[in-house]
Amino acid sequence: QLQLVESGGGLVQPGGSLRLSCAASGFTLDSYAICWFRQAPGKEREGVSCISGSDGSTYDADSVKRRFTISKDNPENTVYLQMNSLKLEDTAVYYCGADHSPALWRLISNYRILEIWGQGTLVTVSS
Repeated sequence: QLQLVESGGGLVQPGGSLRLSCAASGFTLDSYAICWFRQAPGKEREGVSCISGSDGSTYDADSVKRRFTISKDNPENTVYLQMNSLKLEDTAVYYCGADHSPALWRLISNYRILEIWGQGTLVTVSS
């Protein structure tokens, strides 16, 4: 069974940091691109950051550049999202998704095409 499980969400103050994890099972990360998306209440799911399965290249949304960093640990079969300098508007449920496509720009722009999804983890930025 192909599965993704997110963890690491929680409550953090503005300016703080969190690290999210996305653990994959049933497949290996070298065959799939992994992307983080987020969805705030009443809003469309938004692409945050993607990492390639083959060469580890990354693609970030403009809204998180220089604040969020995506990385992966292939032996652990886990992808991470390090989130720094968090803002109120970063509050959302964060999901990770996986797809065979190497076109990260395409994946981050259209969440509907990803093949596998996790259940999400809630990040709340509040003072």
